[in-house]
Amino acid sequence: MARLRLMGNGSTLHPLSLRERGRGEGSRPIEPQSAPIPSPGFATLSRKERVKYVGFGSIFQTGEQQRGEGKFHRYWWPIILLTLLPQVVAHAEVTVKDDLGRQVTLPAPARRIVSLAPSITETFFAAGAGSQLVGAVNYSDYPPAAKALPRVGRYDSVDVEAIAALRPDLVVMWQSGNPPSTLGRLEKLGLKVFVNEPRRLEEMPATLERFGILAGKANEGAAAADAFRQRLAALREQYQGRPPVRVFYQIWNSPMMTVNGAHLISDVLRLCGGRNVFADLPALAPTVGVEAVLAADPEAIVASGMDSRRPPWLDEWQRWLKLEAVRRGNIFFIPSDIINRHAPRILDGAEQLCQDLEQARGKR
Repeated sequence: MARLRLMGNGSTLHPLSLRERGRGEGSRPIEPQSAPIPSPGFATLSRKERVKYVGFGSIFQTGEQQRGEGKFHRYWWPIILLTLLPQVVAHAEVTVKDDLGRQVTLPAPARRIVSLAPSITETFFAAGAGSQLVGAVNYSDYPPAAKALPRVGRYDSVDVEAIAALRPDLVVMWQSGNPPSTLGRLEKLGLKVFVNEPRRLEEMPATLERFGILAGKANEGAAAADAFRQRLAALREQYQGRPPVRVFYQIWNSPMMTVNGAHLISDVLRLCGGRNVFADLPALAPTVGVEAVLAADPEAIVASGMDSRRPPWLDEWQRWLKLEAVRRGNIFFIPSDIINRHAPRILDGAEQLCQDLEQARGKR
């Protein structure tokens, strides 16, 4: 059996062992007298019979050739390898490292995957593996095909029994979003679990690659990763060296929530030349009060809310005229789907955020 392992930085697939089947002790290549005509019977063989054909001499060889103890015409090798390789890869063991640093090994690429975050669902589709998803949490709505997936609860309240009923060969969970007990509960049921939590934009391509490998879609995942890297590099080149803008990023209003410097959203801010005024808080998504925001006096306030509509509470900041962001008119909204989700579309949100901060610079 072939074994495939994700090596090094999590982005390269290496074959660890592909053993050639025995060809007979006395085998040696036969020089062709003329190009042989492929036998139509080979296409009708089962996989087991084809392996036997490769290993111990062709059942279509002449009696004289069979007595040659495994003599095999090398003309056939390209045809046979092309026939067998997809079957070998489809049954190959895969091992990748998740974002907790755990080695996750599957006996074969996953065919029944359950996603426990909308961002994870979206990323599997981006990696070319959407058809292998059999379940997802609420709000998994992109691409549109994701809406048809069976639901297994909310990201913050997953239904473990519903997950088990789907008979997944892989469950992918969100480290900071799913309940802390989720991993242990799933593993007690004997389920394979991969934990996902990118914290920097540079980690997103590796996520695409690993998802592709886990689902047997390594080529598709690699292509999506390359596209993300190219787009990220273009944005970085465009906005590097821009004057910094102090930003308060507001996730929600009641309680008032923001992000610290370790959150992926803060990395988006850095990409655009923004400085998170609450970067030093210890919690990943801390709660803050109005007084703390007034004391920080950000030059811009950016909010996401729950969906594509600007939340009414964002404009409540207009009454605080002492805030620089209010005086300058730098209160911006970005749809949550393209900024709060750690998925490839976060670069759509990054583009909008960079443009907003460039607008704020123009008002100085």
